[in-house]
Amino acid sequence: MTESSLRLRVGTRNSRLALVQAQGALDRLHERLPAVAFELDEHSSPGDRDRKMDLQASPEDFFTRDLDDAVLEGSLDAAIHSAKDVPEAPREGLDWFWLSDPADPRDCLILRPGETRADWPDKPRIGVSSDRRVSWCESSVPQAEHLPIRGNIEDRLEQLDAGAFDAILMAGCALVRLGLADRITEWIPLADLPTPQGQGSLAVTFRVGDDRFARLRGLSAKPVTFVGAGVGDASLCTVAGIDALQHCDVCLHDTLMDPALLANLPAGATCIDVGKRAGAHTVAQRDTTQMILDYARRGKRVVRLKGGDPCIFGRLAEEVEALDALRLPYRVVPGISSLSVMGASTGILVTRRGLSNGFSVMTGRGEGGKITPAGDADRLKLPIVFFMAISAWPDLKAQLVADGLAEDTPAAVVLNAGAAAEQVLRGSVTTIGDQIAAAVEGIEGKPAGLIVVGDVARFGFTREWGALQGDRVLLTCSEVLQDEACRAVRDAGGIPVSLPLIRMSPTPEASEAAMAAADCDWLVVTSPSAVRCLMKGLRTSGGDLRAWPSIMACGPGTLRELEAAGLKADAVPTSGFGAEGLLPLAEERIAKGARVLRVRSDKAGPSLAEKLRGQGAEVDDVCIYRNESVAKGELPYFDVAFFASSSAVTAFVDAWGIDPLGTKTVLAIGQPTAKALRSSGISTPLISPEATVASAIAHLAEDRVNAAIPMTVPQ
Repeated sequence: MTESSLRLRVGTRNSRLALVQAQGALDRLHERLPAVAFELDEHSSPGDRDRKMDLQASPEDFFTRDLDDAVLEGSLDAAIHSAKDVPEAPREGLDWFWLSDPADPRDCLILRPGETRADWPDKPRIGVSSDRRVSWCESSVPQAEHLPIRGNIEDRLEQLDAGAFDAILMAGCALVRLGLADRITEWIPLADLPTPQGQGSLAVTFRVGDDRFARLRGLSAKPVTFVGAGVGDASLCTVAGIDALQHCDVCLHDTLMDPALLANLPAGATCIDVGKRAGAHTVAQRDTTQMILDYARRGKRVVRLKGGDPCIFGRLAEEVEALDALRLPYRVVPGISSLSVMGASTGILVTRRGLSNGFSVMTGRGEGGKITPAGDADRLKLPIVFFMAISAWPDLKAQLVADGLAEDTPAAVVLNAGAAAEQVLRGSVTTIGDQIAAAVEGIEGKPAGLIVVGDVARFGFTREWGALQGDRVLLTCSEVLQDEACRAVRDAGGIPVSLPLIRMSPTPEASEAAMAAADCDWLVVTSPSAVRCLMKGLRTSGGDLRAWPSIMACGPGTLRELEAAGLKADAVPTSGFGAEGLLPLAEERIAKGARVLRVRSDKAGPSLAEKLRGQGAEVDDVCIYRNESVAKGELPYFDVAFFASSSAVTAFVDAWGIDPLGTKTVLAIGQPTAKALRSSGISTPLISPEATVASAIAHLAEDRVNAAIPMTVPQ
């Protein structure tokens, strides 16, 4: 693919702030998507032309109207706005999303250079431009006179410096983006002055149906997760459901569930009751659906928490269809339904050998609250699901057809439902038998399978809206990294296939190193696993954590592990998160003759220690854990193979060779892992810019979007 094979015209306001922040955002996008070039067009807006109207009385689209007109007319492909300026309900024909990496959303207080609050007169004049800032003045500086202020950032600063005000309130991110952070006198805590949704974020508006921007949005929008809460008891929610709750930004929950589940939400998460009971809706369904769409387009991790199992009478189809219409990604975590709980708690088993070999399930309520017809003819129209019937299908088909079922009735087969090897076959009563035969040919025994007969067999979830477009990503990293890697893949719209191929085993030297650290000047740690093994060694030896020296760490993953252990790194590189990235920092921070303890795995090798010695340090190089291969059986189906270490590469090749990787995308966490892949015969792996899981999966997502955007055109 040639550099910048697609050119997109993007508009923004012609203020200096708008131009700076829009150009910066487009530069970052182009860096991630080199196949796309962005041309920035300057436009004015009613808010730029009318400097007299009080902003508190201005229309919602005061700063977006002209740009969005140009997008709808087709003279612009998209527009970039400050997200807080975008109307709550954009105009018909427009779609939108927020770009990732927002700035600090807090407001700040600005005084003249060199002044403090002590220099204020008895009744200071504070320039404000919103009701919420007026409220802050009234509560925090009750003696102040609050006056309306207009103009761009530079204009407002000039008014302040000229004496029109004694202080002004503004969004701090605006000053930071303009290189004027030195003008900030005080940052105001969000608890004292909440800011509008979107302050610090940038929003992109584009025409509905433009697949180019729908694909590009995949880099920002995370899949909405529909979670089955189970019924009656929080303990009946699945582990996957709890994990989704623990990492969400927004939870929209039903009423018929155990409220104890909400204790799993992280601090600061938005929690909204959208539940329904017979005849009483807390929130209308259309409003619930709209909230799902809006929060997803803001880049939030959204959990739609439904009672029981969302796939059974959960109105899941309506919400999923709305996401499909906007090409927004989603996934479903099933739950335990009341039907399952009933059997477990009462002993009323709807299947009993010799008595009942199946059952019908219906809702008693139809659309609009009407009673559902339940006569013989109505029950016969229900879908039929056959368990354990793969080999019996020819006889079952003959019986169904003999009983009057049309041969073109849709049918589907789900093999290994929910497992890594899941496979879905779709056809009709006539054709599905041949598909079953082809799918199970050569497989020892018969795979577990469900056969579905009826119109519902025509439908299915769409996996292609996220950046990874439903790719199954094989995660060969150790169990320690699996949670982070799975979450990153799901956030990017992929399906994680967990297959840890190595485990970390502490050596006896881990305890000795934990004790010896107290006699050193520096401890150098280059992996999360090293931190964990060192802490195990400390517990075994009974050493004192408080006696440890200054710590040099290599990246975000190691930092998180240190923080979890109650430790703080004293030196961390700002980029180049790997052992080699430490060398320039070490030369700057570690004095010649200093005693250094370098702890590592058996695969890391002594190279870093030798180079530190070359810089004049006295280095003890200690192997505190070993990478051991984990025996694995059948290789599951995958589209991408992710390797986070050379050890995992070795384990994979030893188990299956390189042939299974021949037609797949192969992703390496950094140069050492890429080198191991090349040595094994994989010549062109994708290589993450930084040696972290987050960087690797983000790089994979960018590669997928970069390839997909030029091939799509507006509808």
